[in-house]
Parts: sequence; structure tokens; C-alpha cells
Amino acid sequence: MLQRALPFGLEEYADRLARTRASMAARGMDLLIVVDPANMAWLTGYDGWSFYVHQGVIVPMDGDPIWWGRGIDENGARLTTWLADDNIRAYADDFVQSRERHPMEDLSRLIAAEGWDKGRIGVEMDCFQFPAAAFAALRRGLPDARFVDAGGLVNWLRSIKSAQEIAFMRKAARIVESMYDVIFARARPGLRKNELVGDLVRAGIVGTDAFGGDYPAIAPIVPSGEEASTSHLTWNDKPLRKGEATYFEIAGCHRRYHAPLCRTIHLGKPPAHVLNAEAALLDGLAAGIEAARAGNRACDVAAALFAVFERAGIAKDSRCGYSVGLGYPPDWGERTISFRRSDETELKPGMTFHFMPGIWADGWGVAITETILIRETGAAEPLADVPRAICVID
Repeated sequence: MLQRALPFGLEEYADRLARTRASMAARGMDLLIVVDPANMAWLTGYDGWSFYVHQGVIVPMDGDPIWWGRGIDENGARLTTWLADDNIRAYADDFVQSRERHPMEDLSRLIAAEGWDKGRIGVEMDCFQFPAAAFAALRRGLPDARFVDAGGLVNWLRSIKSAQEIAFMRKAARIVESMYDVIFARARPGLRKNELVGDLVRAGIVGTDAFGGDYPAIAPIVPSGEEASTSHLTWNDKPLRKGEATYFEIAGCHRRYHAPLCRTIHLGKPPAHVLNAEAALLDGLAAGIEAARAGNRACDVAAALFAVFERAGIAKDSRCGYSVGLGYPPDWGERTISFRRSDETELKPGMTFHFMPGIWADGWGVAITETILIRETGAAEPLADVPRAICVID
């Protein structure tokens, strides 16, 4: 008999399902098709690297959801979800990457067989895992249904974390601390970056003596020198060089929950412009964390950071943070709340963010960030404990 390994109790899943249905009702939906793997995991516990093929969780207004996916992943759903076997449905393998048929044809038949084909069906329109061909196939297969955009419905419900979710993120923070211990101990001029990344990735997977790590939703971002003038370069096999800054955007991950953290190293004495950027980032982080309080707004955090930058003569007005937690590739962000001037979302206890100010200039860059938890009272809590100042290595 398959042994289930649920990360949360059944009561928590029941509460998540009830809140999802309340949001569905508020939007006039009769059925919801969830294809975002993080949303699938949040609702059912499903955890597998199968998001490269079509899959989903089908949520009716009554009864348990249905997991639907590729046949070879069926036992994965039995192992990782709370659903009964009758609510785990699979399609044949000849649907996979076929030019003659589409998996959504199978899903359409399932929906019709359940009598759900004439209602208002919510689909996650702006989701990595829901391409145009999938929507077209669903519309062909369900001509009497009315489709509505359910983008963000489940994502927004995930924004306030439960006690167990926060516990997982705290473990992820312990893991990212150990990853930076490796970076600070190993980084030296002449060391190839791929070797350093190999060591830090190993630390992230090994975790601690008490718990292990998981694969993060984003590969390590490790640009050096001129590469650090941009924000999303990974690594190469070039050696670290004297006189260059390298910043790291990495995350500890435990049970799919992330604690991202950026720090910067400099090989040799940093020049004045790097030190000026560091000072602005340190003061801006402190100001933003102070503003990140329950009852304040996301834009208040951005405004506090940008005020420090403006006093330092630094021009920056892009997003400087986002809601974070449960995630699968290609993103650990929840794609909901952003720290920027235009986002007036109220901050509430239990929300978690990657507060991510970075300075990218011509020929160089510096990034120092924190994953923070909005508390009941007082300023936000940084989950990790890693020195923020640039680590200078001779």
C-alpha cells in the first residue's frame, strides 16, 4: 500500500479548499482548473517534476477535487496528495507532445462526463503552464462552457502563510545561511565560478543535520564584474577575479518553500562607488524593513527604500520586492504583491516577501536582500541571519 507523505494536516487542506471555493463563488465560477504546480501543491499536496507536461487539479463547488495528469505520474499523485484513488485520473501517454491530439481533449471529456461542461469554468490564463494551444483545445472540447480568467485566484489565497508554512520557510532560511557559509569560506581569486556554485548547490541540498534541502525554483544567479550590471545571469566557468564584485541570488528551499537571499562579495578593496552603493542598500533595507508593518502598504516599503536612494543620489524606481513562498520552476515568487510605488496592497501578519533592492549600473552591480515576515506587531522579521555588508576577500 502506498504511504502518503503530506506536508500539512488534512484540516489545513480543507481550509484552503473552502477559501478557494469562496473565491470561486465571488467570481461566479462553477468549476476551477488549476495548472500552476505551486497552486496544485497548495491545494492537494501534489509534488512532482511533471509540470513539463499538461496536468491540473479540477475544483468543483462540491465534492473533492480531481488530480488529472499523465499516466506515469498517477502513482506520484497517490503518494503525495490527500485525494482518494477515485479522484486521481490519468490520460494515455500517446497524448504527450503529440501533433495529432492534445491532453486537453482528454480533460474536456472528463469534465463533460462529470456534468460540468455547461457552467462557468475558471482557467489560469496568465500561467506558465497554460499555453494558447491548451486553451484552444479546451474551447474546442467544451463548446457549451463559458471560460473566465481565474488568474491569481489561488495565488492570492497563498499570500498569508500558516504556522506550518512559516516553519518551512524558517528551515529554508537556515539552509541559505549554510550556503553563504560555503561562499564566504571558498570564494577566492582564481576559483572557477562553476566550482563555487557546485559547492553552494550541494550545501543547499544537504541542508542541515536536522533536515534536508530541496531544489529551488530558480537556478543560482551569480554574475561578476560587468556581468553584475544586469539582474538574471547565472554562472559560467570563468575564474573569480581580483577587483570584481560578485553578487549571489540564491535560496534555501525546504518542502518547496523558499527563503531567497542576496549578498555581494568583492575580491580586493571595493572602489568608492561600490561602497556608496553598499551604504545606500544597507540604509534602504533597514528603512524598508521598518516600514514593513501590518497595516502599512506594499508601496510604503518601496517609498522608504527609494527615499534613502534619492538622498544618496541613486536613481531607481523598479520593483524592489515580491511575495514569496511555495514555488516550482521557473519562479519562487507568488506573482501577487510587489514592493513598488503603485501597489497599495495592505500588509498583513503572515505575509512573506523577498525584499530585493539591487543596484545595477554600467559595468558593475551590488545586491543585498532579505526574506521578511510581516509580524502581528512591529517591523518585519528577516528570516535569515547572514551579515549584510559586502564580504571583502583578498
